[in-house]
Amino acid sequence: MRRRAAGGVPDVASRRKNRADAATPTPGSGRDTYVLRLYVAGTTPRSMRAILDARAFCEAHLADRYELEVVDIYQRPALARDEQIIAVPTLVRSVPPPLRRLVGDLSDVERVMAGLELANR
Repeated sequence: MRRRAAGGVPDVASRRKNRADAATPTPGSGRDTYVLRLYVAGTTPRSMRAILDARAFCEAHLADRYELEVVDIYQRPALARDEQIIAVPTLVRSVPPPLRRLVGDLSDVERVMAGLELANR
């Protein structure tokens, strides 16, 4: 059963870990855990597509090494303002550093991998 965040946007945080754990590699794997935040605008078809694309990408390429939080900018405008989000959908990778932002269509896997700098890891 999928939980719904405020505003009806599905909460797709499939892999929840606290931030202290997220900043450290999984023991024995030598691979980082990724902390991602996806900013969307309500429950528009474009927002729903971005959520599905982000979740599918994470499951396919990051498996058990990610935390994905979906933020509806209509429900949490202060967070979007503080993070300087000017367009949606925007996918932000905060861990591992450096911070990376990817704006727009998330269906192109190669573009997402390059934007999040996953090809080098």
